[in-house]
Formats: sequence, C-alpha cells, structure tokens
Amino acid sequence: VNVAFVVGARPNFMKVAPLIAEIGRRADCGIRPFLVHTGQHYDAVMSDSVIRDLGMPEPEEFLGVGSGTHGRQTARIMEGFEEVCERRRPDAIVVVGDVNSTLACALVGAKMRIPVAHVEAGLRSYDRDMPEEVNRVVTDQIADLLLTPSEDAEANLLREGVPSSRIRFVGNLMIDSLLLALARVRNETAPFAARAKEAGLPYVAVTLHRPGNVDDLQDLLPILDGLDRVARDCAVVFPVHPRTAARLEAAGRRSVDEGPAEGRLAPGIHLVPPMSYLPFVLLLRDATLVLTDSGGVQEETTVLGVPCATLRPNTERPVTIDVGTNEIVARAPEAIEEAARRALAGSWKKGGVPRYWDGASAPRAVDALLADGWLRRRAG
Repeated sequence: VNVAFVVGARPNFMKVAPLIAEIGRRADCGIRPFLVHTGQHYDAVMSDSVIRDLGMPEPEEFLGVGSGTHGRQTARIMEGFEEVCERRRPDAIVVVGDVNSTLACALVGAKMRIPVAHVEAGLRSYDRDMPEEVNRVVTDQIADLLLTPSEDAEANLLREGVPSSRIRFVGNLMIDSLLLALARVRNETAPFAARAKEAGLPYVAVTLHRPGNVDDLQDLLPILDGLDRVARDCAVVFPVHPRTAARLEAAGRRSVDEGPAEGRLAPGIHLVPPMSYLPFVLLLRDATLVLTDSGGVQEETTVLGVPCATLRPNTERPVTIDVGTNEIVARAPEAIEEAARRALAGSWKKGGVPRYWDGASAPRAVDALLADGWLRRRAG
C-alpha cells in the first residue's frame, strides 16, 4: 500500500522519522511510504538540517504553503494536499501532532475517503484558546486509527466516545528519535556547556514560540524580565525561533548574538540562531533547567531527567508533570526566578519515565499500521 506521511513543522519530523526507518527495516511489510512536506514552517535549519540529522529521505512532495492566518494556511494546505492525493492516489495517510498541517491533511483524507492514521492522538489541554487543541480534537474525531503516546491520551479519547477499536497505545515516537540522537552524540558536548564549565557557570536553556507568549509584547516582556533575573545567577542560552525574533527586536533586544564564538560567556542572556536537532538535544541534555512553551521539549526533558518549567497556564502532556520532571510555572518574573533558583539548588523533583517512552514505539506503531482493518473502514 502507498502511504503518505505528512510533516509540516519541526516536531513532526521527529515523530515520522522512526516510522519510516522501521518500515525500511521491514522490506517485505508491503508499505511504500512517501513523505509530504507542507512547508507550514520552513527554515533551512528547522527543516533541512532536521531531515539530515534524523537520516530521513527527502520529501517527495513539497507544498510550500508558508505562513499566514490559520484559515488561509489551512486552506492552502488542503488545496495542495488534495492535488497530491488526486495525482498519487495514496491508500492511506499518516498525520502527526497538532499543527494546521495535521488537521488540513486529515480533512482531505476524510473527504476523499482515504483512511487516516493520527500519530500522537488523544492529547488534551482542554483549552480551546489554543489553536492546537482545536486541531487535536477535530483530527481525532475524523481519523480512522488513533496512535496514542500515553495512557491518559487513550482515556481522553474514550471519554469523548471514540471506540476502543480505533485506538492503539504505542508510546512516544519522539522519544525513539531522542534516544537514537543521544547515542550518536554521547561523547560530544553541548553548545556553551564546555565554556560554561570553564567559567564555573551552569546554564538555563530557553525556547519560546507560542503566540500566547510572544505575539503580544505585554505577554512577552514579563518573561524577558524573568530571564534577566535568571541571568544574574547563570548563563541563559536562548535559541530564537523565527516567530520570536521580530518580537524581540520590537522589545529592544538583539535578535541574535554575533555568534557564540565571539560573545563572552558570562552571566547574561545569549540569543543564538535556531539550532539543528542534534545540537539542540545536547543543549537540553546538559542544561540545569529548561524554560519552555514547547510540548515536545516537555517530553524530551522528562526522558533526559532535566528540570523543565513550562511557561503556559496548562499542558496537553500532563504525564510529564505527574510522572516526569515538568512543572507549570507562571509567566511572571518572580515565578521564573524562583523556578531557576530551585533548579540551581538541586531541589527540583527527580521524576521518572512514562510507560512506552522506551525507544521502541516505532515497531508498535508499524504493527498497528499493518493491521489492515482500519484501512477498510472507508475504502470498503
């Protein structure tokens, strides 16, 4: 069967790569995958280098939709992906995560009666102000096969009336990619880590990209104030997402340093360009604390055992709080400073690793894809 695997944003690659690799190891499994990149988020570092770092095949289809309002972007993706489906006639579609590409391509599949599998199904923040939450809920209602990363995700789907026959608990595919990456860079040092050690400084890593944190300066400025306070006690390394760069400029901050080699490593905030996947994994691994609004980073830090402070009012990944190292921290200077002080003092909770976040989710997911009952739901 020909299966279209859809990616649109950086985290999607980390979830699709293990699936395509596992299918490649099963040469006689009967699945012929082809990769469709919608171009929803497109940056050479955040897309091309991730493909290289993960050892993925180049996308066979690139829609190049670019940025835009949610409605316009979703419509452009649907239009482009429908043309791909008309031309290539996939037997099934696999979508991942919760971005606009996920919803748009699932809708195309539903309307064209092509079976759809959703990887990372069932996550819920129960906050409809998050566009991602709307994407998650609608995609799960129209998909034919729901591959969940955690036990709470399965419970969410059952509460929403999804039949258990459509649900498979396979674990977290992003962790498959993470553990493979860690094995590759085991003996390497994170950017800034060696110089931080020489200077006797720990460092805090920061990632910010969600509209609720960065689009409005009234929301962003208190977070920047908190980072200034943290920087009194340690280095702060902040790879700047393209979405965030313009807002930092508007707030009177330089978008990026001249480069880590030229900047002195002393207490202060180091704004650096976006990192490719492997250096970013090292950055997280060697950090004393990670301040983030990313869902994937909450998962990665849990497996790495690194303290994580999520600068959001909620999370669709509560298992990272209940089991892992994650905490919800208020987006206020005092709260950010207090979180950093606890991490620096070594008093952060230790946490554990959720079930099936073991690096073996891809075989379970491919087994689920090969169970052809879901393929016949629409096609039959």
